[in-house]
Amino acid sequence: MALVLLPGLNNLIEDISDEKKLAPQVVEAALREALLKGYERYRRTLYLGISEDPFEEDYFSNFDVALDLEEEGYRVLASKIIVEEVESDDHQIAIEEVRQVAEDAQIGDTVVLDVTPEKDDFGRMAAATTKQVLAQKLRDQQRRMIQEEFADLEDPVLTARVIRFERQSVIMAVSSGLGRPEVEAELPRRDQLPNDNYRANATFKVFLKEVSEVSRRGPQLFVSRANAGLVVYLFENEVPEIQEGSVRIVAVAREANPPSRAVGPRTKVAVDSVEREVDPVGACIGARGSRIQQVVNELRGEKIDVIRWSPDPAQYLANSLSPARVEMVRLVDPEGHHAHVLVPHDQLSLAIGREGQNVRLAARLTGWKIDIKNAQEYDQVSEDQTVATLIAQRQEEEALQAEAEARLEAEQATRAEEDARLRELYPLPEDDGSYELEEGEDGVPAQEPIDEQAEPRADSEDPAPTEDQAEAVTGEDVR
Repeated sequence: MALVLLPGLNNLIEDISDEKKLAPQVVEAALREALLKGYERYRRTLYLGISEDPFEEDYFSNFDVALDLEEEGYRVLASKIIVEEVESDDHQIAIEEVRQVAEDAQIGDTVVLDVTPEKDDFGRMAAATTKQVLAQKLRDQQRRMIQEEFADLEDPVLTARVIRFERQSVIMAVSSGLGRPEVEAELPRRDQLPNDNYRANATFKVFLKEVSEVSRRGPQLFVSRANAGLVVYLFENEVPEIQEGSVRIVAVAREANPPSRAVGPRTKVAVDSVEREVDPVGACIGARGSRIQQVVNELRGEKIDVIRWSPDPAQYLANSLSPARVEMVRLVDPEGHHAHVLVPHDQLSLAIGREGQNVRLAARLTGWKIDIKNAQEYDQVSEDQTVATLIAQRQEEEALQAEAEARLEAEQATRAEEDARLRELYPLPEDDGSYELEEGEDGVPAQEPIDEQAEPRADSEDPAPTEDQAEAVTGEDVR
């Protein structure tokens, strides 16, 4: 068959490469796959309305498409095995036919034949399939590029622009750097802030939470406005002492989406100073609160408590309950990280917070179980008895857990000893090296044939290339 001409093929590849930000080689590979799928569709349409489709899923695995960039065209090639008697015209060829052009041909050899159909025979359905598959392949390559581009991103916080809304998620456009094209990212409902106004084209700082593989959609970016990493990033940008290393953020506890609408978003940040003369809390707040106000504005009014970290657990716990005033902290069970915090009666509700938010965040920040107690009504003897009972229960649970783990280890050791004894009595062939690999004709160990699954048919969710591009790809007018 003659070469099927595709006028403007080189320009088409260059245009798609520039538009999609893909290498020309990647575009060429996608175009070859699309043309091959179009040829497959062309062959299948020949049986429409006549008989049942005779082709299996991997029937066309021996076919390929070759692009001729100099003459701007393509050919469909088929690899066929030389046999004595042909059973499949698409996979085999008679030796008598081959010896008419190659007298030294032998049965079992493979020849590559040009099976390109005429351009006029290609058909409108095959052209549509080519167009759809090309769009799908280009989209897959873009998503693969996205995964590689964002997976190892040093700066996890990006500037995002709202594009549209899908169900309860916000679809945003993000870019990994200057000059890089924007790509879509999803902001799920659980990662949104209640005070944000997600209107079209509004911009936000978002935390790149995950680059994951989604079924039927390929690599997908998931961003968050509720992640604690966003708070860390904002403080690092606003506080020069953190950038210089004289102040460090030790821990962050954030409740961006409280369980009740009556409670607003709130964050506690524990900071420490490497240099004695530097006040870490004052550095983060700034003169007249200028630095922390920038962070609060970006988070749309979220309340932020900056507290000083301390190596002394009692002092750290007292600081974590800010702005409440604490009288005493009793570490009633240091091993179990359990503490009683005594506060004045008028500070009780402030220490607990609305719906328990303040003490809940303090517990997350410190890693301790905190019980807020009224200092005037605290009965130490009674509380110590209660705590002693709790400690006994905890120790009993830990002992049972340790006993279960030891029993499991003993069972595994016994099983391993039994397996070793059986291998001594009944050695396997690989233990003594007495077995031999079956060798092929060249003395190389034979291998089992690999059953390569054919690539599934591509989806057509994305918009197809333009009509001008489709016309150039298929060589016919699809309008």
